[in-house]
Amino acid sequence: MTAYLLDVDTGIDDALALAYLAALPDTEFVAVTATPGNVDADQVARNTLALLELCGRPGVEVAIGARKPLTVPLTTTPETHGPQGLGHAVLPEPAGTVSGRDAVDLWIEHARARPGELTALITAPLTNFALALRREPGLPELLAGVVIMGGSFYHQGNTTPTAEWNTHVDPHAAKEVYAAYRGRPMEKLPVVCSLDTTERMEMRPAHVRELAEAAGAAVPELVLPGQPEGLRSTSDNTVIRHLSDALRFYFEFHRLYNQGYLAHVHDFFAAGVAAGTLDYSAIPATIDVETESPLLAGTTVADFRGLWGLPPNARIVTANDPRQAFRELVSAVGGLAARQG
Repeated sequence: MTAYLLDVDTGIDDALALAYLAALPDTEFVAVTATPGNVDADQVARNTLALLELCGRPGVEVAIGARKPLTVPLTTTPETHGPQGLGHAVLPEPAGTVSGRDAVDLWIEHARARPGELTALITAPLTNFALALRREPGLPELLAGVVIMGGSFYHQGNTTPTAEWNTHVDPHAAKEVYAAYRGRPMEKLPVVCSLDTTERMEMRPAHVRELAEAAGAAVPELVLPGQPEGLRSTSDNTVIRHLSDALRFYFEFHRLYNQGYLAHVHDFFAAGVAAGTLDYSAIPATIDVETESPLLAGTTVADFRGLWGLPPNARIVTANDPRQAFRELVSAVGGLAARQG
């Protein structure tokens, strides 16, 4: 059993990551916390509650922490994830309610109560995690491990020419987080899934069709480039229908920006790294984040060769296997969808 603390800004690829982890039989959601990013924090929390219930995981505590970045104004991305963060999908209103507790309090309380047991997965800007590290500097030793989706090193940024979205939303938080890990034991350093490898996770229409087939859906699920934009799924499977509607929006967004009719499912890959189910390799490096330059704000820089004379503060994923990853995704989420009906 792997027990998780998750921090998300539930847009489309966060939703796929949550669905994937919910599909695994040995997953415990200890708490899921909301950071503003793809949408505001309140919408993130509602999306997360609804998604967990859709995937058969009701009763998970979902809490809000920060409602804005540490220093810069909040930027959200309705053009990428839709006005509510889940593309064309409109999930049923959740039966559960958002916790009245603070996300940072939850992280610290659970980490102290279960030292060495909890794996942290952060697919959002690092605001909440930075605040938790301020209040509990021993958090890196209390957590079993940390996986972060963020950054871009040898790859073009997806928000500015050099900056990845999560880091660009709150560069000061990212800078604090990586500084807090400098000099920590190698096994405690966060595993960082940057655009260098997450953009290799190209979900395509064939994968959506295969998901529906694995779920035993009665009719093929066809999300095709020649169809009208905004077409809604009529699948008889509830999970497939909502994921399909979300992914169609993501496909349409990527095509608009000349990347093809596909979706880069960054957060699913990070979830698989955290779960230990996806193949990857990583190497240590020292990461720092630019916060002052208007031209380069949010840019992540990695020293792989020790040129700064500073100890590593992260393990950066350098290779992965998209074919293996999508086989795993189809099998796991397709199975979940079949069970949920």
